[in-house]
Amino acid sequence: MSEPFEPRTDPDVDLRVPADRRELTARPATVLATIAAGGVLGALGRAGLQHAAPHTPTGFPWATFGINVSGCLLIGVLMATLGHLGGGHPLIRPFLGVGLLGGFTTFSTYAVDVQQALVAGAPGVALAYLAATVLGALVAVGLGDAVTTGLLRRGTAAR
Repeated sequence: MSEPFEPRTDPDVDLRVPADRRELTARPATVLATIAAGGVLGALGRAGLQHAAPHTPTGFPWATFGINVSGCLLIGVLMATLGHLGGGHPLIRPFLGVGLLGGFTTFSTYAVDVQQALVAGAPGVALAYLAATVLGALVAVGLGDAVTTGLLRRGTAAR
């Protein structure tokens, strides 16, 4: 019998990590405020980029695509870095992972963009965007994790 799958990247607040568990139970308002502060910054960044690069309902939503793929790349970098550091400060993952990157990336806008393209009569754009976002996000998070892990290992080995 094989062992259960344990992903290399933890959820943003990992209750298996004693420091995260203590932080959440000792100061839940602090954790929520940290997530909220990061979320505000992430959402403002996303809104600014989407405003700078608008699209028509039949056009490819490049801003949202770039936001979601780059956010996944950054979450891969974050998780690899935090894993290398043994988790870091208990509020780093809630601020950067759940808050900043959670507010920056957007599944809801992705779903609405697909729906609007379909309604506007652009099923090819909708399907291309649907597939490209999922594939791009998966590749980005894997690449962010793998490259960062390799760089961190190389840096540690050089010492």
